[in-house]
Amino acid sequence: MADIIRLLPDHVANQIAAGEVVQRPASVVKELLENAIDAKATEIKLIVKGGGKTLIQVVDNGIGMSVTDARLSFERHATSKITKAEDLFNLSTKGFRGEALASIAAIAHVELKSRTTDQEVGTHIKIEGSTIIDQDVAVVPKGTSLLVKNLFFNIPARRNFLKSDQVEFRHITDEFHRVALAHPQIGFQFYNNGGEVFNLPANDLRKRIVHIFGRKTNEKLVPVQEDTQVVKISGFILKPEFAKKSRGEQFFFANNRFIKSPYLHHAVLGAFEGLIKPGTHPGYFLCLEVDPGTIDINIHPTKTEVKFDDEHTLYAYLKSTIKHSLGQFNVIPALDFEQDPNLDTPYAYKGKAANTPHVTVNSNFNPFREVASTGKSVGAASTYTKKSSKGWENLYEGLEIATPNHKPSTISFESEHINNTIFDANKDLKDAVTPTFQLRKKYIVTTIKSGMVVINQSRAHQRVLYEKFLRNITIKEAVSQQLLFPLSLSFSKAELTILKEIKESLCAVGFVFGAIVEEAVEVKGVPVQVAESEVQMVMEQLISDFQMEISDNSFSQSDMLAKTLSKTLSVKTGEQLDEASQLALVNDLFACKETTLSPFNKRTYVTISENDIERKFI
Repeated sequence: MADIIRLLPDHVANQIAAGEVVQRPASVVKELLENAIDAKATEIKLIVKGGGKTLIQVVDNGIGMSVTDARLSFERHATSKITKAEDLFNLSTKGFRGEALASIAAIAHVELKSRTTDQEVGTHIKIEGSTIIDQDVAVVPKGTSLLVKNLFFNIPARRNFLKSDQVEFRHITDEFHRVALAHPQIGFQFYNNGGEVFNLPANDLRKRIVHIFGRKTNEKLVPVQEDTQVVKISGFILKPEFAKKSRGEQFFFANNRFIKSPYLHHAVLGAFEGLIKPGTHPGYFLCLEVDPGTIDINIHPTKTEVKFDDEHTLYAYLKSTIKHSLGQFNVIPALDFEQDPNLDTPYAYKGKAANTPHVTVNSNFNPFREVASTGKSVGAASTYTKKSSKGWENLYEGLEIATPNHKPSTISFESEHINNTIFDANKDLKDAVTPTFQLRKKYIVTTIKSGMVVINQSRAHQRVLYEKFLRNITIKEAVSQQLLFPLSLSFSKAELTILKEIKESLCAVGFVFGAIVEEAVEVKGVPVQVAESEVQMVMEQLISDFQMEISDNSFSQSDMLAKTLSKTLSVKTGEQLDEASQLALVNDLFACKETTLSPFNKRTYVTISENDIERKFI
């Protein structure tokens, strides 16, 4: 039998490895930024075009590479970070495998320019698909510039797998945030399609967070600081009132490396227990410093999954530290049963000297001395005169004649409070005579010829609103209610980018926008279904949903927008509906094109036939 096992060529092996290391343009950005940080750069510039599919360039002022190092850096398992296996348990650098540049060069066009401090000229290398096209001497500044063009040019299937430019750009932005937050002492510049996105000077962590997420983030931050023998915890958490339904501002850094840890995230949720609403997530920017020998990073190619030697101790320390910070900065109310609040000095009187009280006494006052002419005592003199109440009977004359049938027993009391009416009050419901009943403030029960129908009020209203919003977006005949005082909503730069992408669709639904400045959006009008108090929540939910991976075509945007608005504005479980609203919801549901499923493919109602009821009594 002939031998069938063959050793794969290097370019094939590199393409296989690239599938694990380079999943999308954001993976390339992460590897190149980390290499620049390992090169001890103090200024790093990131340039992106076409969502990273056309161009990714990282320029740093680090130590640079010699001619030999520049050539050897594109070989597999060639690295300057480690020399032996024991170094894996004492890592102080970002990279250590030596696979990133080799994998990137296997699936893209790469240009490298680098020069060290002691060299007069640098090196310029061009590589296409692991093949060196040119290597020459070049006059370049100190540091390294690595340019990646036409990602996945030789793997069409992987290139077609990539999402739209906007989605890929958002993934790149997320990676940029993670690296920039982990290293606030390094200055970063970020350019997309020729425009500046971020210009972050070297600073501390608090100012770096404010520069990325907006000025209003500063008032939301609560410092966290704890130093123990096991771990050193530092960073910030967001106040409980700013918790969001979506995840997006949760950052863990272990030894200046971004990590994902559901276990430690649960510890943060435990510290916020009772302070945030169910289903919301608190924001945090927490840095953990542990002994490099107690953490294992070599688990996944992305290096975001790590293992700690003693996770249970970290869990306890993290939870107690956050609780301590919440109490220390008066974020949560504290009860002191030993202190008398009446003894507290008012804030306005702190630092003032006490004044001696002065008492004035009328020495001529005598309550028992009477005036001869009036017979009244001097002390009892008063300016009060009692008004005459004579003639009060006239107010009630003829009352029995005017209301002969009046009986006090016929007084009616207010019925149960109705939370809201979801449909227009003037809608014609005279023809709808089918009786309805609301069950447990969640279901609407109505009858049909063959039995009865049980409708989930929330899902049914989602279907009604979804088709209405989708129709408004398509026809662009939405009705908008103008606000008397325009709202000014604050967003980060990344969130503003998403809003600008979907602005046209939002206007078709009924939103009216004013000026969009650096970190704020002016809202002048909203759809009739949206209350003024709900605008901020609706916008945040829209941004959260659009941060997910969606296609770039207009229908997908419109569909996502209609789904988000219907989910946010629909009647929720637990809301009491009056009879008119119940009837209107039933009629509008069965007037929809699709009645059986909600926009999220969940059943809206079930039918119980008369035979099903009969069988229950057998």
